[in-house]
Amino acid sequence: MSGTMLGLLRELPRPLRFLLAGGSAAAINWLVRFPLSEVMPFLAAVLVAAVIGMLVGFVLYRHFVFAASRRPLMLEARDFFIVNLVSSVVVALIAAGLLALALRFGMAAKLAEAVAHAAAIGLGAVLNYFGHSLATFAPRLDMRERGTP
Repeated sequence: MSGTMLGLLRELPRPLRFLLAGGSAAAINWLVRFPLSEVMPFLAAVLVAAVIGMLVGFVLYRHFVFAASRRPLMLEARDFFIVNLVSSVVVALIAAGLLALALRFGMAAKLAEAVAHAAAIGLGAVLNYFGHSLATFAPRLDMRERGTP
């Protein structure tokens, strides 16, 4: 990506950058699940895809959305992992439930998997937004800024 394009991305409002970064990570999460499903069961593929999407998301969020965060990288990575772990479990459970429901209503298996996974990712994005805004990349005041010696 050219420097001009990166500069334009950084000029967008933070919520829009969050949506673009998260949407990109979610798209990668969703897309890599298809080849993974060829070599592993659906639920395992959803979880592995979530890890891949999580890694991409961390890099994108930290670089394009929350670059001004003054928290140490390791603390952000830890909190990012915790928020995404909770979200991934919820996404996997929702995906499995939606898949069972779609199959019960006669939807073709491959289409049911794709739809169930996409819907679950969308619901997981809401959890991620709040988790990352409130925990992972939230501005933290150090003791000097709080007025504490």
